[in-house]
Amino acid sequence: MTELADKTCVPCRGGVPALKGSDLDAVHKIVPDWTVTEEHHVTREFKFSDFAKALEFVNRVGRLAEEQGHHPDILLAWGKVGITLWTHKINGLTESDFIMAAKIDRLVG
Repeated sequence: MTELADKTCVPCRGGVPALKGSDLDAVHKIVPDWTVTEEHHVTREFKFSDFAKALEFVNRVGRLAEEQGHHPDILLAWGKVGITLWTHKINGLTESDFIMAAKIDRLVG
């Protein structure tokens, strides 16, 4: 099976069901450092030694988001970055949210 981070995010046009239950649990196991909240969104906080390193990470995530056409909510603070993902078109989670999470994890190694 192709690694999740090797896949490409697919733009959601609506009309697809959000991931729920065991389907959601299965894909979440691939990115266990992310927290699933109310089967609606996934979040993760990343720690850095200073503001500049956190900002550099945000810029890398931004470039990745543009490449993938899948844009997270990003919170930048001194020494930390919070990222939240969900598919706005269906107001829930799709595989693309987890693909993006896996790609972001790959950025930090």
